[in-house]
Amino acid sequence: MINGNTSLIAHIGYPTHSFKAPMIYNPYFDHIGVNARVMPMGCQSADYPAFLRAVFTLTNIRGALITMPHKVTTVDLLDRATPTVAVAGSCNAVRRGADGKLEGDMFDGEGFVRGVQRKGLKLDGARVLVVGSGGVGSAIAASLAAAGIGAISLYDVNTASCEGLGARLKKHYPRLQVSTASNDPAGHDLVVNATPMGMNEGDPMPMDIARIAPTTFVGEVVMKTEMTAFLNAAEARGCPIQVGSDMLFEQIPAYLEFFGFPTTTPEVLRSVAKLSY
Repeated sequence: MINGNTSLIAHIGYPTHSFKAPMIYNPYFDHIGVNARVMPMGCQSADYPAFLRAVFTLTNIRGALITMPHKVTTVDLLDRATPTVAVAGSCNAVRRGADGKLEGDMFDGEGFVRGVQRKGLKLDGARVLVVGSGGVGSAIAASLAAAGIGAISLYDVNTASCEGLGARLKKHYPRLQVSTASNDPAGHDLVVNATPMGMNEGDPMPMDIARIAPTTFVGEVVMKTEMTAFLNAAEARGCPIQVGSDMLFEQIPAYLEFFGFPTTTPEVLRSVAKLSY
């Protein structure tokens, strides 16, 4: 039941028909007996800056989940932001601080990082390749840098986007070795496909599969299907893998912590979620 004591998390984006978060968060809140609800709120780009500030005038708002097309716009609407937001150039979580200021963070990459760490990959000093320097690729690169990797190779067909991400990483993590010239996966401990390439059979692959060592951890961000052609090819080489949906379930505990709710594990979230497509 929603009542006068319900805390709200606004889920802001457009269009809203593909939103999955309410089908995960709300069953979890029911499961632990917390009177809170994630509410989809469809807002188009022209209205968004004023709408975001209006939402945070509500006395029962706990925070906001920000999704497409507003993640980049949000950065300039914040009063405070984490280095992850600065590097990624986007934000997907906003809360009101004790002083009333809007604070933002970015958890797309945090979800990816928590996932590979829980699967046993040691990131301290690791060498990483991230193919794709768009929103999700930038977020993953930012969170990997924060996790203490030693070197990162970035690649994108949009050279300017790739070099811009590289420059932001160097600014915030001056000890990190950054290169932007190649998508060759050889010699890396972790390779990440942050593009739609390799989703289906017959698609061009984001990198040369034959150059991926069987000991290399391979991650994917696509959530349309669990096992993409790229992941199937990597698994056939013997590589440990992470599917795209793991990133979603792993980042929700980080959101819960950010908003001040009891945290949990991806296993609990999967067990109570009521996903439909």
